Amino acid sequence: MNSSTRRLAVGLAVVAIVAAACSSSTATTAPASQAASQAAPASQAAPASQAAAGVAAVMIPKQINNPYFDVAYKGAQKAATDLGGSVNQVGPSAADATQQVPFIQTATTQKAGAIIISADDATAVAPALKAAMAAGIPVVGYDSSPAVGAYNVFVNQADTAGIGKGLADMACDLAPSCTGEIAVLSAAQSATNQNAWIAAMQATMKDAKYSKLVWDGVVYGNDDPQVSTQQAQALLQAHPDLKVIVAPTTVGIVAAAQVVRQAKKTGSVAVTGLGTPKGMVDYVKGGEAPEFALWNVTDLGYLAYAVAAQLAAGTIKGAEGETFTVPSLNNGAPYTIGKDSVVVLGPPFVFNKANIDQYVTSFGF
Repeated sequence: MNSSTRRLAVGLAVVAIVAAACSSSTATTAPASQAASQAAPASQAAPASQAAAGVAAVMIPKQINNPYFDVAYKGAQKAATDLGGSVNQVGPSAADATQQVPFIQTATTQKAGAIIISADDATAVAPALKAAMAAGIPVVGYDSSPAVGAYNVFVNQADTAGIGKGLADMACDLAPSCTGEIAVLSAAQSATNQNAWIAAMQATMKDAKYSKLVWDGVVYGNDDPQVSTQQAQALLQAHPDLKVIVAPTTVGIVAAAQVVRQAKKTGSVAVTGLGTPKGMVDYVKGGEAPEFALWNVTDLGYLAYAVAAQLAAGTIKGAEGETFTVPSLNNGAPYTIGKDSVVVLGPPFVFNKANIDQYVTSFGF
């Protein structure tokens, strides 16, 4: 285990990495009036070891046809199969909260069993989600949180402080002697999770260990490959002494690595952040991104659906201090719902040249 992996896992159990592919994704951009009605048929009955019944859920990612969200959807599909329910992924083709709202409204009108959502903007989607909750529909946030009060439970992929520290530590690893200029290429400026991780990273960097790192600020690629590429190029032009680009977004990290390679800056500018094994393997081996991190995205989708099913069944309410188990996750140990009705999947994992190949296969993306 390398030093970065140890840092990220301190005090936490190491999560098992499972195969990502369960069943094929059938994401759709159907009009809002049709979206929620296209639910997949119910799966087989749940194994006896999993007591909670399934639910007919609608899953609304930030954008469809995004590999990250498609893999989370596969995890939700697997959970639906195991629990005897169903899940249908619908949503906008661009990361835009105003485009998410009609899908929430349609799911509410058509009385979905639960809504599972990654919010493009925490406050913009809140009124529609509160209306769904008022109609008796459980709402589960995952990946990027809606505003507090606009969900029953938010499934956080990892502890915010832990991700922030991990980002700071990887930047420190890659800047020569933990010295030099670093900049962040984020997703949308309104993305709840991105902003929280960046704030936690900055808080970590107040420690004397990071005193020689120079903060060049944050730019936003909107989780769009073209915009992210343009922003990465602008960073290189604006900061000729830049040493590290930190991109806590699976779209942005690939764009930044491509830009560094095309600019022939490999070895002088490093890229790190949050990415997918398949998306980053070439850049890890090529030297543009020697290390990066991520959580198990399949398990994130699985846990989000399992929470939705337990809310629908009434076995949990989303109150702080409640515990529940998902037998196939967390080694069977209970999860505890924390402050603001948040439950944490587990710690992130650091990928590097020594381990990347095995996870390209097991994650499947």
